[in-house]
Amino acid sequence: MQPEFQLTQPIVPIAGRDSGFPVRRIYCVARNYAEHAREMGDTGREPPFFFMKPADAVLPIPVGATGRMQYPPKTADLHHELELVAAIGTGGRDIAVADAPRHVFGYAVGLDMTRRDLQSELKKHGRPWDIAKGFDQSAPLSAIYPAADIGHPQSGTIRLDVNGTMRQRGDLSDMIWWVPEIVAILSEYFELQAGDLIFTGTPAGVGAVQRGDTLLGSIEGVGQLSVAIA
Repeated sequence: MQPEFQLTQPIVPIAGRDSGFPVRRIYCVARNYAEHAREMGDTGREPPFFFMKPADAVLPIPVGATGRMQYPPKTADLHHELELVAAIGTGGRDIAVADAPRHVFGYAVGLDMTRRDLQSELKKHGRPWDIAKGFDQSAPLSAIYPAADIGHPQSGTIRLDVNGTMRQRGDLSDMIWWVPEIVAILSEYFELQAGDLIFTGTPAGVGAVQRGDTLLGSIEGVGQLSVAIA
């Protein structure tokens, strides 16, 4: 008997549009806010480094809705990391920094959820982070807000509350590497294509969440993201 293949491509809603954004790849920038970089052991404006999540790690959440994320297995230390996410609409290779904004279709509010205990153990042995970063539903994501509607934000408050208590607060202007720079650097290593998402790093204040917690993330000038840990 032949197996039945039912492959589905993750689709993220687009705010104010009837169409959706099909996800191709998810790139993530590590330690891109100075204060968070320091809390994780870095100093200065060090070269950015990247990791990836599978496309189907996305948990798309429509405007005004609260998503439900299942607490993942094999961890007792699940951490939140709130991030601005750039959605690529026009691909390219070796993109110049000045040209990068025209390759960005829009922006979203995202969470890079992390099995921190597993990540810490993997780091000790110099092993890849995949099982700490790329598990199911590890990338809750708001609707994508087109740059044609909101522009390309370079400043604005980025904040995460857990059960009504503020956990993370920063400003997009605190990024070590700005979105155009990130796009340009990534395009030196990969040919970016429409459908790619780039998680651009998190401010300081990352911490653990528990079953039953509700997370509310917001980025000034972009939107909000609400997630309940089931």
